[in-house]
Amino acid sequence: MRARRSWSKVTDEAPTHSELLRLVSVAGRVADHSSLQPWRLIELRGTDRERLGRAIAKAEGDKGSSSKPLRAPLLVAVVASYRKSDKVPRWEQEAVASGVAHALSLLLDEAGWGVIWRTGHYTRSKAVAKAHGLTKNEELLGWLYIGGKPARGGAGRRKAVDARHVLTRLPKPSKD
Repeated sequence: MRARRSWSKVTDEAPTHSELLRLVSVAGRVADHSSLQPWRLIELRGTDRERLGRAIAKAEGDKGSSSKPLRAPLLVAVVASYRKSDKVPRWEQEAVASGVAHALSLLLDEAGWGVIWRTGHYTRSKAVAKAHGLTKNEELLGWLYIGGKPARGGAGRRKAVDARHVLTRLPKPSKD
């Protein structure tokens, strides 16, 4: 994880469907209150990406097709599939879906693939939801763009986190 970075440019290589299945099965082991599995993933390759490009263009009020989905040979749409639950609120279910996406991105990186999680205002548009076949209880959280790591990738720009600034103790009780 120390070397993980987002890869905005990737090569035309991509993991196979079989390799992706193995990684998704591991990523699906994230903490999941009541085991609701409130998520699903959609694999987009080839012409699926062109179809998504047309949906994005429609969502943005443009004619034609957006080239954004063509930036990587494989996109994995991350979908929060909310389940009815008295114990697990909607925000927690979205956190599980996000956790699966993050775990998958780490697993892909570890397997040698370049990955970036892309979003945009059009992720919640009707045209894009329709293209993905989302139901009324689902929301698109974005896509993992996946491909080969370029030879001249570099180390990336991410700086190490100074844990002393984000890991604290509970404040001392006030004497009221």
